[in-house]
Amino acid sequence: MKLLLIDGHYYVYRSFFAIPNLSNSKGEPTNAIFGFTKTLRLMLKHLQPELGAVFWDEGMPERRVKLQPAYKETRKEMPLPMVPQLDFIQKLTPLLGFKNVSLPNTEADDLMGCYAIAACKRDFDVVLATNDKDLYQLVGPCVRVYTTAKADLPAPKDAFTLLGETEVTAKWDVPPKLIGDVLALTGDSVDNIPGVGLGRKTAAALIREFGGLGPLLAKIDNVKNLRTREKLQNAREQILQNRKMVELDCDMALPMPIDDLRIKPDYPALIAALEKCEFKSLLQEVREEAARATSGNQAELKL
Repeated sequence: MKLLLIDGHYYVYRSFFAIPNLSNSKGEPTNAIFGFTKTLRLMLKHLQPELGAVFWDEGMPERRVKLQPAYKETRKEMPLPMVPQLDFIQKLTPLLGFKNVSLPNTEADDLMGCYAIAACKRDFDVVLATNDKDLYQLVGPCVRVYTTAKADLPAPKDAFTLLGETEVTAKWDVPPKLIGDVLALTGDSVDNIPGVGLGRKTAAALIREFGGLGPLLAKIDNVKNLRTREKLQNAREQILQNRKMVELDCDMALPMPIDDLRIKPDYPALIAALEKCEFKSLLQEVREEAARATSGNQAELKL
């Protein structure tokens, strides 16, 4: 059984900026809606999952804000043309066949982690559709990351790839379970988590050399480079705090059972929604797909 977990806000933002100018005849912006819809449909084609959900950030987690009050403060406000599109997309998601999953004061990556771990216990094949650094920590025997980024594709003509332990280790220079240790040293400018003045290559080399953040901090005096040693000594508390910040909260109760995440498009409602956006070629694709699905269901009923 394959479970696809999608980072909703990431793909909305990516779609919005990838397609700068698109609107319907009323002048309503539709670029993010178009990109998001095409992307989810492409994932279905590439992966053919039986189960799936789209996860959304809903406020800030109290634990992280208490640790670092400036967490994510540097993030820009959502562009105004994206606001109504996000609302439309969240209503469109169930029509595409996916459940929306979120919890108050909870980030999407934590919820995705909860579902991934629960699904692994049932021997599911889990795919994370995301660009979130923290989620790479989960990659293992049953968890992979879906990407269409050219830098990650094994061959130029490949449409997508799944990053497993080998690929993620090559990408980060450490195994997935040690990515959090690297981030504790480098920080994360996207989330306004302060680093200690070390780049990712240097941080990864230190983590590999010492076998983890704990052994590194226990043996700072053994760090060969004097400037690096001083940075680690001066920022010890910050590093430990950063490590707590990037740790995923994967012990929450699932807000929706995994078995309720079966992918079931609502074609009539989906077509009606896309007609409002005036996506001609996309509408044609969906109408043809709906016709095939209807004829397939009728054939099954006759059998």
